Amino acid sequence: MSSDPGTSSVAPATPGDAAGAVTLAFGGDIHFEEYLRPLAGDPEGLAALKPLWGAADLRMANLETAITERGAPIGKEFHFRTPASALTTLANAGLTVLTEANNHGVDFGPDGLGDTLAARASSPIPIVGIGTDESDAYAPALVTVGGLKIAVFGADQVYEMTLANYSAGATKAGVASALPDTRIVKAVTAIRDEVDLVVVYLHWGLDYQHCPDGQSIATAKDLEAAGADVIVGAHSHRVNGAGWLGTAYVAYGLGNFVWWRSAEPDSRTGILTLTVDAAASRAARPGSRTTPVVTNATWLPLLIGRDGIPARVSPADSHRLHTVWDQARACTGLAASP
Repeated sequence: MSSDPGTSSVAPATPGDAAGAVTLAFGGDIHFEEYLRPLAGDPEGLAALKPLWGAADLRMANLETAITERGAPIGKEFHFRTPASALTTLANAGLTVLTEANNHGVDFGPDGLGDTLAARASSPIPIVGIGTDESDAYAPALVTVGGLKIAVFGADQVYEMTLANYSAGATKAGVASALPDTRIVKAVTAIRDEVDLVVVYLHWGLDYQHCPDGQSIATAKDLEAAGADVIVGAHSHRVNGAGWLGTAYVAYGLGNFVWWRSAEPDSRTGILTLTVDAAASRAARPGSRTTPVVTNATWLPLLIGRDGIPARVSPADSHRLHTVWDQARACTGLAASP
């Protein structure tokens, strides 16, 4: 493996599908504030999420909080933290990979960052997008599913105090920055010929916007050109459009997921499940793709309840929310089919 992306975390292998399909499922932003706090100390506090992932082989979301009970809050309006026990809660909820590359991952300064890195080191599931230095923060989690080698990255593109003060550097701990996107593109390029599939989960876009901004669109194009097969993300607190871009599948906004807001549109969320043609993926490495290997995308509409946890909705709401998700593609420039 190339030394450029740093020392990668390795997730346990999972079987995949006998017919040669691999499924990847993605949810949006998670924290454990206010009335959600007790869930972090309950190993089964989010067990209701587990059936929602279906039979997906890889299940990923953004953990938008420092993992610490210490430290002083940095100078910003909102501060999110959770104890390390939340990682067991999330593993028991069915998640298999998390990203910490976001604008709340270092809300409690150097002490909180140290605790977050210690929690990552003993986490039951891999955490990407944060590290002891630049090489570590940009390292992918390496996951094997049905014989398919998958590299999973996380990066943050929301500029505020976190990236200003806690972007990972050559000898500095912090989050993987995608401002500019040069370093994450370099990390993808370095690994693309050594794996069968590349996934990048970004924290990007603008708060409360339903359409991607120009920076997000440019980054998606750069990552697709570098060989990324799946480019997904969150941050805007809104469900944004998704579809195919060249040889990649892109989802600009997965919305909140486990969150402290339970009124629409903040409560609109869902799980995006992508089907990958494993045989095609193995036949042509990401750097030499001519056609997408993501062959199908499904959106399971959910609403965050008053308990802060997403749940299935009535058939009428499901149809309404699926239509909203489908219509959101109109302002993205993405294709509805591969």
